[in-house]
Amino acid sequence: MKNLILLGAPGSGKGTQSQLLVERLSYKHISTGNLLRSEIEKKSDLGLRVKEVMDAGKLVSDELVEELLKANLKLEDDSYIFDGYPRNLDQAKTLTGILGHHDYTALFFKLDTEKLVERLKNRRVTKDGKYIYNLITNPPKTSGVCDVTGEPLIQRDDDKEEVVRKRMEVFEETINPVLSYYKDLGKFVEIQADNGLDKIYDEIVSKIN
Repeated sequence: MKNLILLGAPGSGKGTQSQLLVERLSYKHISTGNLLRSEIEKKSDLGLRVKEVMDAGKLVSDELVEELLKANLKLEDDSYIFDGYPRNLDQAKTLTGILGHHDYTALFFKLDTEKLVERLKNRRVTKDGKYIYNLITNPPKTSGVCDVTGEPLIQRDDDKEEVVRKRMEVFEETINPVLSYYKDLGKFVEIQADNGLDKIYDEIVSKIN
């Protein structure tokens, strides 16, 4: 299977579709945030260096993220979904280098800004972010409780409207060069992200085969 790079604004549905692809097609999901936390918990040499940077209140460098990915990917054995990375053009070029001869497709989840704001205001997640719900389109069976784990669902601070709008401004500034990059490489596919969950999933599967 092709490796998949999921691109789209916060709340465009990347996380939800990642879950479906992992469950149904046995993809491995790569979140750089989760990898960073895992390395810190393992107290590996890389994890200790990452912790030092984060404890100082600094952003983890692209070089450290590159090292993190190389340490955790087994491209000969598995197909991966990259969710939330790359965030800028330099990271996109780095990932191309890491993937090497392994085939991939970049999927852009296109969604109108106002629809995104509405979706994010209604998003609820488990504390670790693994399970994602939407109070309107994909509510839990029991209000405020995860169907799978039974733990309370939370609204993240960055899902509140004023924060969402600021995040959207930052996203728009950085994403366009990344989209152009993948278009020029012939690796770009656009997904209409305001359809239902299953319709979006079916469109993804049809376009990656």
